[in-house]
Amino acid sequence: MNKKEAVERVKKLRREIDNYRYAYHVLDKSLISDEILDSLKKELYDIEQQYPELITPDSPTQRVGGKPLDGFKKVRHETQMLSFNDAFSEEDITAWFERIENYLKRRVKQEFYIELKIDGLAIELIYEDGILVQGVTRGDGIIGEDVTQNLKTVESIPLRLRDGYPRRLIVRGEIFLSKKEFNRINREQAKAGKQLYANPRNIAAGSIRQLDPKIAASRKLDSIMYNVVTDLGLKKHAQEHELLEKLGFKTNNKNNKVVDSLDEVFLYHKYWIKHREKLPWQIDGIVVIVNDGRVFKDAGVVGKTPRGAIAYKFPPEEVATIVEDIKIQVGRTGALTPVAVLKPINVGGVQVSHATLHNFDQIERLDVRVGDTVIVSRAGDVIPQITEVLKKLRTGKEKKFKVPKQCPIDGSAVVKEGAIYRCGNPDCGARFREELSHFVSRAAFDIRGLGPRIIDIFIENGLISDSADIFLLRKDDISSLPGFGIKSAENIIDEINIRKKIALPRFIYSLGILHIGEEMSYLLSKELLQNGTVINKPTQLIEVLGGFSRERLEEIDGIGPKVAESIYRWFRKDVHIKLLEKLESVGISIEGQEVSAEKLSGKSFVLTGTLSSISRDIAKQKIRELGGNVSESVAKDTDYLVVGDNPGSKLNKAKELDVEIIDEEKFLSLIGDDKTILLQ
Repeated sequence: MNKKEAVERVKKLRREIDNYRYAYHVLDKSLISDEILDSLKKELYDIEQQYPELITPDSPTQRVGGKPLDGFKKVRHETQMLSFNDAFSEEDITAWFERIENYLKRRVKQEFYIELKIDGLAIELIYEDGILVQGVTRGDGIIGEDVTQNLKTVESIPLRLRDGYPRRLIVRGEIFLSKKEFNRINREQAKAGKQLYANPRNIAAGSIRQLDPKIAASRKLDSIMYNVVTDLGLKKHAQEHELLEKLGFKTNNKNNKVVDSLDEVFLYHKYWIKHREKLPWQIDGIVVIVNDGRVFKDAGVVGKTPRGAIAYKFPPEEVATIVEDIKIQVGRTGALTPVAVLKPINVGGVQVSHATLHNFDQIERLDVRVGDTVIVSRAGDVIPQITEVLKKLRTGKEKKFKVPKQCPIDGSAVVKEGAIYRCGNPDCGARFREELSHFVSRAAFDIRGLGPRIIDIFIENGLISDSADIFLLRKDDISSLPGFGIKSAENIIDEINIRKKIALPRFIYSLGILHIGEEMSYLLSKELLQNGTVINKPTQLIEVLGGFSRERLEEIDGIGPKVAESIYRWFRKDVHIKLLEKLESVGISIEGQEVSAEKLSGKSFVLTGTLSSISRDIAKQKIRELGGNVSESVAKDTDYLVVGDNPGSKLNKAKELDVEIIDEEKFLSLIGDDKTILLQ
């Protein structure tokens, strides 16, 4: 986005983030999930990084939280209680470390302390002479709430430290609720007919803010400490964790570790994505900290965050992104389904650029418009879907969606049947599916792995609306679908990518022009190329083949009035012209511009049985390249029947008609002297 657009987007994001944060931190009301808030904050942070001049002191990225509740005594932190910026990818983490080195103007040793990020409430504990004297919430990072009595109900927090403590000690950590205790509390809520709690974090935060300590005690809260604020001369962050454990605090040291490279950070993150469910409490990512205390201190603080640490969040299952377009896909039964094209975003561990809208009624119910900021949800193997529109972020430039009056596949009128809109041509959906299957078939683009079942899935989920869309498929779009994994998605994408170069006969055949089979595709290719014409782009067919009159087409050997009319009409439909243009735009190129010496010119071949040293498809291709013709049935004008193992009835027919019968060895000798460049 340009500077003007960035200014407007930043204003709206700041206002909405502040509204959400105020409701959550001050009013104890959760309007949206933490994941959605994180994604909005990340977008704001990225824009401010692109345009640093837009950063202001009151930006949500420069503060920690809302004001403390009036029900508790206010306490000023001796040192500001900071928070971490969020990272969501390996690229984000790499960029974070590069920023540290750029700020310090020197190389920094890659030594990190990595720990699990507990999804709880941050607190500060103050000890004097080994006795707990005060417990404080984060608040706004400068002033927090005195919740000492409530924190004393948490049995994992020591009221007296073990030996070896300093006269005054300030530590920080997290208050949380275990999954087991969360389930117990919700069972009691259900029995009492009360509303269930959304997540353990909300209960933990609410419990600590209760004015009656008995309520906090009944919740069986837990804690983990991870930071020593008091300067005790410790040189490594790892030493803080060791000291905390020694003094009697509960830590997560058994799962934390020191690593010597960013690659180890990435492996640790991936491990806990898969294994976090085994933990007794919830985590929402890991924390990466520069282990060297001197480097950490020298890196300093920017706004509310230390440069030397960052939260590497797990892939969210709910994020905010922008609807860039709404496309229509046509299913097997002709039903039209809208699909949102999204600004690519990571949801649930995959990069998503499409989301289902189910039907047109849902578009109307949600009031989804092109340009809207929306919430996209994905959990487990569930297909990504839009669940909400953030209407307050609208600029006025969003475009309402209108149900099409004509089918995008064949132009037929759209009819409404209850809540479903269908193409008026009952065969449209099935025919579209067949066209795609033809396009990827062995004689055309030969894209292995895209069978009818997979094509159906891609159509139904809005990934393919024409054959060119096959080459726009993304690995993450496929892996996000039920039944597909990363490996199978990679295999499909790899296969597609190697098929972007194609021989001219195959390309003509792939277009599915009525009456144009493999043989006719080769005849047309020979006609186009024999006069030195070069065709290496799909759109050149518009000028060359599409420029032929009906009469000119009929001059080509083997083409009669019916076939000529079919070719002529095909190249005069806008939908076909646009398809050729789109195929070119996605990178399709045509290769092989020389026609072979016609040593088999005028000769007609039929093949039967299994050939051992050459596939039937390659054999047909060689015959055509050398000027011969291939037929599927034996006739009087057949010159050769090529016989392999286990021949069929064609052998008897050839004997009846006195057609010359040759074996595989003789056939190979006929085509073996070809030294010319093939059409493929």
